Amino acid sequence: MHPPEIRARARELYLSGANVADVARSVGLSYRTVWDWCHARPERAVQGTARRCFRCRPDHNPTDQRAYAYLLGLYLGDGHLVTTARVPVLRVSCSNNWPGLIEACDVAMRAVLASRVQRVPHQGCVSVQSYGKHWPCLLPQHGPGKKHERPIVLADWQQPILIAHPGEFARGLFHSDGCRISNRVTVRGKHYVYPRYLFTNESADIMGLCQWALDLLGVAWRMNRRNSLSVARRDAVATLDRHVGPKS
Repeated sequence: MHPPEIRARARELYLSGANVADVARSVGLSYRTVWDWCHARPERAVQGTARRCFRCRPDHNPTDQRAYAYLLGLYLGDGHLVTTARVPVLRVSCSNNWPGLIEACDVAMRAVLASRVQRVPHQGCVSVQSYGKHWPCLLPQHGPGKKHERPIVLADWQQPILIAHPGEFARGLFHSDGCRISNRVTVRGKHYVYPRYLFTNESADIMGLCQWALDLLGVAWRMNRRNSLSVARRDAVATLDRHVGPKS
């Protein structure tokens, strides 16, 4: 699966008058691959997930930016994109304890790209997954190895989407690697219970993205451990309740 920028560059060179051989040499790909790109019929070029991939069709905006921001948060937490098979597959693991989360993940995948979504049961969880050749276009953070062992950096085109919808992004992050709990404390013999949000992730980059989203929302946070973020102030919790809410 080649980046959409290379495909667009190849077609641009071809339409400007270069022959297929010259274009292939210019982009460093095989003659056959470039020939397919340059001679594909318009109706063939937009079949399947390509029809909805806004990265391969720059004239199209994301099908649903809010859903994309939410799905990206889920992916950075409990998601995995497998690109070694013939058709890439996006998988997000969701606990059986949260059927509402499973449904929300399914809906988000369909809103962003998928025409079909599968729910594969495992012990204690469900893998919500979708096959599609263009998932790698929309999730440039994918790569070999664990997320906390490689850089996780937003692409330039992702930033405006998340800036416009930081609440949905935070919702995806907290629904994957976060929780809303009732914190119980005792002060001078009196017992208090108050709501609190926690987000835990081993990746410093993903933690930084969570902090960034909370800053955009004006939510006060603090690091209670090296890999754990806490939101406990009453007004901050109220803001997250509007955007995130407890899992269901």
